[in-house]
Amino acid sequence: MTDGSVYQRALGAEFGRLQPQLQEYFSLRPDQGRYGFGSGVFDVAGSPRPALRPVLSALPVSNAFFPDFGRDVPFTIRNYAHLDPFGRSSLTAVRTFEFDRGGRIFEDTTSLTSPAGLTDYVGRRRNLATDLDLSVSADGRLHMHSPHTRLFLGRLRIPVPVLAGADAHAEQWWDEGTGRFRIRTLVRQRQFGTIFVYDGSFTYEYREFDGVLPPDAEPEKWERRL
Repeated sequence: MTDGSVYQRALGAEFGRLQPQLQEYFSLRPDQGRYGFGSGVFDVAGSPRPALRPVLSALPVSNAFFPDFGRDVPFTIRNYAHLDPFGRSSLTAVRTFEFDRGGRIFEDTTSLTSPAGLTDYVGRRRNLATDLDLSVSADGRLHMHSPHTRLFLGRLRIPVPVLAGADAHAEQWWDEGTGRFRIRTLVRQRQFGTIFVYDGSFTYEYREFDGVLPPDAEPEKWERRL
């Protein structure tokens, strides 16, 4: 597939096996003049292990794996399809979590970095990068797995799995019973189990977009390295 969204191009013919609602959700392209806006509630969100929360606070990646944890957490998500400064077709997502103590943001940009390969750049400076392996289940759900992660600190490129054994998996689907999207994301570490999670449902709509990322969605720094 030579055109389409980053997910259409990465999945190829498999994209047609997604639930119809997921096909629309993951079809955003830079030339459509619209962005996606979702709102809902996460049943659980954040770091469920109190002993590890100081570690997450110390990570040199802002607006990503925050140390808060809560249940029934209201959230919004904004999805913007665009070209990054290097000409790569990309999708930038900004998620806002409303915890009792205040708001938290999780932001990332997913870019097409090879004809059918996606790299997800996480955090305000996009200095945590993960490969995205996509698959479609028999019932049309999208599964996203991040087996290889690296951290960029200045000129350094540090493979995270070697240091921490982190592994991330997300599953998204359309719930016919509620008429809402559902997403479940888990980050696990070999020794400690689940260290970060968000799991919940949301409604979704489209709004007008002029193709220019708003200031609060523009990262502090773009990352080109793989």
